[in-house]
Amino acid sequence: MASTSAMMAWRTGLRARLMPVSRLSQRPGLFPKRAGQCPGFTRYASNSTASATQAASAPSEAVKEVAKAVPKKTRRSRKGLYSSIAALLFVGYVYGLDTRASIHRYAVVPLIRLLYPDAEDAHHFGVENLKFLYRFGLHPRERGNPDSDGALATEVFGYTLANPIGISAGLDKHADIPDALFALGPAIVEVGGTTPLPQDGNPKPRVFRLPSQRAMINRYGLNSKGADHMAAVLEQRVRDFAFAAGFGDHDDAAHRVLNGDANVPPGSLVPGKLLAVQVAKNKLTPDGDIEAIKRDYVYCVDRVAPYADILVVNVSSPNTPGLRDLQAAAPLTAILSAVVDSAKSIQRKTKPFVMVKVSPDEDSEEQLSGICEAVWKSGVDGVIVGNTTNRRPAPVPSGFELPEAEQQILKETGGYSGPQLFERDVALVARYRQMLDQGPAQPEAASEGEKAEQAVAPATQPRKVLFASGGITNGAQARAALDAGASVAMMYTGIVYGGVGTVTRVKQEMRELQKGEK
Repeated sequence: MASTSAMMAWRTGLRARLMPVSRLSQRPGLFPKRAGQCPGFTRYASNSTASATQAASAPSEAVKEVAKAVPKKTRRSRKGLYSSIAALLFVGYVYGLDTRASIHRYAVVPLIRLLYPDAEDAHHFGVENLKFLYRFGLHPRERGNPDSDGALATEVFGYTLANPIGISAGLDKHADIPDALFALGPAIVEVGGTTPLPQDGNPKPRVFRLPSQRAMINRYGLNSKGADHMAAVLEQRVRDFAFAAGFGDHDDAAHRVLNGDANVPPGSLVPGKLLAVQVAKNKLTPDGDIEAIKRDYVYCVDRVAPYADILVVNVSSPNTPGLRDLQAAAPLTAILSAVVDSAKSIQRKTKPFVMVKVSPDEDSEEQLSGICEAVWKSGVDGVIVGNTTNRRPAPVPSGFELPEAEQQILKETGGYSGPQLFERDVALVARYRQMLDQGPAQPEAASEGEKAEQAVAPATQPRKVLFASGGITNGAQARAALDAGASVAMMYTGIVYGGVGTVTRVKQEMRELQKGEK
């Protein structure tokens, strides 16, 4: 019994100890199969997960705090860097594209000469780059409109020009960049020369530098893409202008611009400026066939005259055989008369003016008289005095000995251009001015009445216009050319060596001379 009682007591105690577990086990949902079904466990799990997440995320939050702090400084430094770069680019844009910037003269020109030892390659590089930059508005230009003060204004052919400076033909042989050249500040831009048919010109090399003399020798031989090509380029330029000005994109729009509806000269398309287009004969046209030569010039005029303010008849290139022989009175009169007649017949309200470009080597009294006679008889409006010369001037300063390489270059065939031509050119301008102002020579057999009538004629006819072209590199020289009787001082080699800011510099020097005189 004792053992039985003991056994019963042990079972009772065990049952009492197991009761909580068995009762809990009988309550559904208290020990679910999934921990997520138990609120207590869920809270525990959530708290545990949150604690774990907080523990895990604590470094991440710290990193975020550090990351927030570091980028602020980085962003500020980056923003400052970007602002500095933007400011630098803007300053570079304003400075580098301003013709007043000395970098063009003292850095760009020497760099191009270094990169392109061949002068013709350098020329092509300059033209192509100006053409490309102009297309995107990144071309050098004269800022601030310095001509607006009217100090250098001059009248030519009834137009009031902004200034008396021009760029001679040769820089833009194919009318690729007239607008880019106008942006450099001249009032006259001469393109060409163009020939009736395309021609390659003389074999290369054909352009040579004389850096010590800031001079050049060239024998291009009037390389040209032909009058049809130039006419197409100039026509497209007018069409683009007409469209931009709101006239439309059709033939009538271009005609309206050419006939003055846009209130700009039909050639330059810029108020206060004029476009000159130079024409010449083909090299293969027989030298002695005046009729064939006339047809060459007339063909060019018929094609390009509608888009020109001035037509320039080139009879003075030393690199086309027989061309300078045309400066004799009889053949020159015949050629110029044909050009004038053709220019007057174009379908445009205003007709282009006609000028003839003569050689600085034709300087005898007889030669000058013959040219002036042809000018009067043909009705040509003016003369461009000066081109390259076949002569070889002495080095400057006096006694200077050329480097050996330049001594060899001096022996090259071709036309010489450079500052040494200036004095002779100015003297020639003065002689032409005097002869042209005297009017045409009177025939010896003329009666007294006829002589009196002819003496009055020059006063009633427009005064012949002179442009000076040869060796002009600074404002004092340009002023001297004007004082000698020229209306415009044309530049070429001075720009090659002085860079795209040359015209602006020359005009500023002229203004300073005027102020000094006052």
